[in-house]
Amino acid sequence: MKESAFTNYEELPLFLSAKLVAQTLGISRSSAYELMHDKDFPALRIGNRIIVPKEDLRKWVADNTKGVQN
Repeated sequence: MKESAFTNYEELPLFLSAKLVAQTLGISRSSAYELMHDKDFPALRIGNRIIVPKEDLRKWVADNTKGVQN
């Protein structure tokens, strides 16, 4: 797994591109695109672009990591 390029959510811009989603989650860009096309992921389509609101990503991570142990 890749290491996240960010140390906290405050460093992130308001909206994230696939590249930033990948860097934030520590995944490949192709995995980020795949995730962004999932119907349960909080992505928005604006024209040809797909973006993710920072706060929606934060909530999605919290909701999808409950009960996960290291």
